Amino acid sequence: MLFFFFYLYLGLVSSFSSCGFFIVSGQETPSTNLGFLSCPLNIEDLRELISEGAPKVLDIQTECQYILEGIRLLRSDYLRSTGYFSPPPNTISSCWDAYQVLISESIPDLRIGSTCGFKPTLLSESCMSITTRSQFERLIPKSELQVVEDACNQSLDDYSPCFSCRHILQGLNMSDFGGGYDGNVSDCNGYPYIYAAAFGSRNGPINLSTAKCLFSLNFNAFDRKSKNKHRVWLWAVLIGSVCGFTVAFFVVWVFWERHRGRNKKNKDQSETMGFVSGVEIIGDNNSLARFPFEELKKATENFARDNIIGIGGYGNVYKGTLADGAEVALKRFKNLSAAGDVMFAHELEVIASIRHVNLVAVRGYCTIKVPWQGHQRIMVCDLVNNGSLYEHLFDSRMKKQLSWPIRQKIALGMARGLAYLHYGVQPAVIHRDVKASNVLLDEAFEPKLADFGLAKFTPEGQTHIHTKVAGTFGYVAPEYALYGQLSERSDVYSFGVVLLELLSGKRAVIEASGATTLLLADWAWSQVREGRPLDVIDESIQNLSSPEVMENYVMVAVLSSHPESHARPTMDQIVKILESNFQVPSDMDAPLHKIDQSAASSSGSSYISGNTG
Repeated sequence: MLFFFFYLYLGLVSSFSSCGFFIVSGQETPSTNLGFLSCPLNIEDLRELISEGAPKVLDIQTECQYILEGIRLLRSDYLRSTGYFSPPPNTISSCWDAYQVLISESIPDLRIGSTCGFKPTLLSESCMSITTRSQFERLIPKSELQVVEDACNQSLDDYSPCFSCRHILQGLNMSDFGGGYDGNVSDCNGYPYIYAAAFGSRNGPINLSTAKCLFSLNFNAFDRKSKNKHRVWLWAVLIGSVCGFTVAFFVVWVFWERHRGRNKKNKDQSETMGFVSGVEIIGDNNSLARFPFEELKKATENFARDNIIGIGGYGNVYKGTLADGAEVALKRFKNLSAAGDVMFAHELEVIASIRHVNLVAVRGYCTIKVPWQGHQRIMVCDLVNNGSLYEHLFDSRMKKQLSWPIRQKIALGMARGLAYLHYGVQPAVIHRDVKASNVLLDEAFEPKLADFGLAKFTPEGQTHIHTKVAGTFGYVAPEYALYGQLSERSDVYSFGVVLLELLSGKRAVIEASGATTLLLADWAWSQVREGRPLDVIDESIQNLSSPEVMENYVMVAVLSSHPESHARPTMDQIVKILESNFQVPSDMDAPLHKIDQSAASSSGSSYISGNTG
């Protein structure tokens, strides 16, 4: 019976095709009215791309975001073939109709205009009047374009290259174009991705890995055998509809509808998780949870000002108490869109799997669009109650004086935590915002590195990555501040500055006479160059060690904050030096491999053993 319906279907399809009809969402639509021939966008190739994967399975936050990303993909393909970001104005209407037909095949009940509020001009609006490839390339420096090509012109199937490419583009997104996506006014957020998929990606926009990485469209590609089986299954469903849902296929159809309804229900629940009680566990990582927004509001008393414990460029940090009594710190990011939610959750899933006694543990997150407040992205971490190192060093309200043994403990704990990020996990994590205020202290003054909101993952096989500078003045390494070159040695520089703050009691930026300022690292260098390393030490610190020990710590701090990245020791070397009390050579140009060899002979890498926390 199955073969009978199959051959019957082939005859029916042939008849419909000869009469000029298509079957779309159970309706017969004349092919002459679809406008495919007059639309220059590659709608058919996008349809084929979807059919190669799993239609109606969308790995994105919302269906409207799926529509927007699909438009960006089509514009990228058009840019690749013509050099223009948008099709001609007289074809916009036909392209819009054709795209609506394509969307209806995947999401039958969704109308682009009435559901999402999009207008056909979304296909043609420009960013800063940029309409051609040459205009875009004149706006962006050649060095930046080369960075995009280096990061994106590779297979984007794996996480590391995709992560590297997306973060380069995120740097271009806001700072180079200014302003984000605003309805149908402009799509400046999307232009770097459109350009990168067209000319930076090895496989071009119409590609499963490109669509997933650069446009957050995951079609769950099958192998060839599975694809063929999937298409035969779709044909069988069409046969059943044409023949009036025969008994043989009625069961299959009902099963499929129930299965789809169950998936849609689960999807809707996950999208509205912020308004549902309970906590959702994400993926295979049982340590990361997705918290309901209402629970976080209750935990922070509706994000009350009195609960703010930190303020930064990326948002505020609040203290809160969860329903189970656990005290947490919540970092609430600002000025965001839903486009990066999938990557944000993936990054946190990786970070939450990192456990070390000297790293703040990440509990989970929340992403949701709140009426009148915009898109929300919140990271939930364990609360560390004893304040930050910055407060203990420079806040007059903190009465506790840090003795030298406590400062030693803090320095070694910081070094172990950073060494674990650099060498104890794969891919390596670059914190890139190491500073005194991000070093939290527990009741026993054990340091815990916090604020991984700026963290970067090092792509495998790369010694450094290029990115827009983020961090705090005074702590940022010169090569990162000047050229955007980020590596593990960038964290080493920041560690050196914090160690200098521990030794000297001075801030990272010293206010000199008048309006001039001096970096602490430069001042410490001048003291060492003049043969006065002990002048760096704050003599009011209680229980100082011998002059030899104190001078050695100064040398470690100065070497770590060396202006040349290749001259700095690694965090692995620093841990060995501090654990073994190895005497650092007074010669500032001494080869670092001698330090590594000498220290390694008397000490192992104990930072690895601290990962159980």
